[in-house]
Formats: sequence, structure tokens, C-alpha cells
Amino acid sequence: MTLNVIDSHFHIWDPDAQDLPWLAGLPSLQHRYTVDDLAAEYAKFGVNFLGGVYVEVDAADHELEDRLLYENASPLILKRMLQGRVSPWMRVPINADGIREPLHVDSEPRGRALEPEFIAGLRAMAAKGLPFELCNRGPELGDMAKAFAQVPEVTVIIDHLGNVPGLDEESCAALAALAELPNSYIKVSGDNPVGPDIVKYVRDTFGPKKVLYSSNWPVVELNSTFATHFQLMLDTFGEDEDFFENNARRAYNID
Repeated sequence: MTLNVIDSHFHIWDPDAQDLPWLAGLPSLQHRYTVDDLAAEYAKFGVNFLGGVYVEVDAADHELEDRLLYENASPLILKRMLQGRVSPWMRVPINADGIREPLHVDSEPRGRALEPEFIAGLRAMAAKGLPFELCNRGPELGDMAKAFAQVPEVTVIIDHLGNVPGLDEESCAALAALAELPNSYIKVSGDNPVGPDIVKYVRDTFGPKKVLYSSNWPVVELNSTFATHFQLMLDTFGEDEDFFENNARRAYNID
């Protein structure tokens, strides 16, 4: 039987159509990427790529990004996690299936996730059934655990293994605390080469129903390659249907 794959984290962009300031120092990524390009990468492995979750790209013009996603009718874009600033009065793009406020960028102050406005915004998102896409600086994962423990009803999907620098005591404690939340999920994403010890700890801690496959394409190409990461995931997880498909369906409510 052919392996079904839902990619829980990919990006697409066109620098000729939108401004992405963070690409300024990354010439290798300064060209157009489409979801069909991603599908071609999966085709090389002979798997059944069902589509995936588009994650916002920290564009200078968020409304333009929303419009470009609205105009993109590809059936391979299963869900859209768009950018917003979390608060109980936050504006949410009408085509968003969830929200990511980038907490990993220099402009976000430490402690942002613990601000009363942010916590109240998470509660408002939970009431609307909107998941939050969490991308944080690794050393601040403890702050994330404290923040989301205050709103256990919200679905939180943690990007890139929490960006932990390693399995130090503080990182392990934060991961364990997040794993205890009833609606938490975590992605094994391609970026820096994935540490097998971290993957094993996360899998053991979160359990087999809460760990998601993601490529982080095309950012994966900065320090590795799509093919290297996907092969590593196959070698590590085999043809685990929960990891490659079912957990993403649950986390993002994909039919």
C-alpha cells in the first residue's frame, strides 16, 4: 500500500509578488516556490502526497499574503495558518484556519506569550475553535509551557520540535509540561539536521498520537535538503500512518 502523506508545515512564496524582508540575507531562497514544486519532491519518493498546511511567511504585507492564499485554488493546500497578533480583539483573516504570531523573531520581546493580552487572546481562539501555531525561540520554551498551561482548552501545535537547543533539563521539563496539555501537538520539522535523541524524547513524551510530520519546505533547504529530511523521517518512523497523516488530520481538523 502506498504511504499517504500530509505535510503539516510548508511555505510557498514569490519574491516578485511580495516583500519578505527576512530573505534579504538568504539568496538561495530568493525565488518562487509553489505547492506544485513541493508535490514534485514527494513524487520522487513514490508516496501519495495528499497536500498540507500552509504556514505564514512573515511577509511585510500580511493582507497581501492573505489575498495571495485566497487566490491560490490548489487542492493541495488543505489548511492555512495565517499571521495575527493574539489578543481578545484580534483581527483574523477570513480564510485562516488558525493563527501564528511569530514569537521567534527579534522584534518579539521575551515574555510576550505571558502577557495578559496574549493569554486572553488564546482563550478567545479556543472559544472559536482556532488552533495556535507556536514558533518560539528555543530558550523560551519554558515560558511557552507556562502560558499554554493557563489555557489548556486551546489547540497548540508546536513547530520545529520547540526549537530546543538540546535535551538539557530545562528543555525536557518544558516539553514534558507541554505534552501534558490535552490539545497539544508537536512537529518534527526539517531545518537544522534533526537530532535523533530529541526526536526519540519528543516521541516518547508526547506519545504516538501527537507527533506530526512536517517538511518545513523550502526552509529545509538552508541546512539540509528535502530529500535528506524525508528519508530520515521514513527511516525513523517507518510507514507510521499516524505520524505521516492521521495526527495532522486531528490537529488541524482536516476531513
